[in-house]
Amino acid sequence: MVKKIEISQHDTYECAFCGKKTVKRTCVGIWKCKHCCKTIAGGAWAPTTGAALTARHNIQRLRKLMQTGAAQTTEATPQAQPQAAAKK
Repeated sequence: MVKKIEISQHDTYECAFCGKKTVKRTCVGIWKCKHCCKTIAGGAWAPTTGAALTARHNIQRLRKLMQTGAAQTTEATPQAQPQAAAKK
């Protein structure tokens, strides 16, 4: 178990910004890309955690839902207005 953690924390990971495999751990939870010099907050032993992946997926799902929901309401609004005008 300890060996697995040691290997994962000293490994290099792919940068989400530049795509290069140059992200290394500087200290607990702090990861730095040597290529684009971005500093990333992440997990203690890996740049991303399971909870972060779940949160990112939920945010993407909700954004997509809001965009499709907004598109459906704008399409439905012009149809609703003539009916309201006809009732007056």
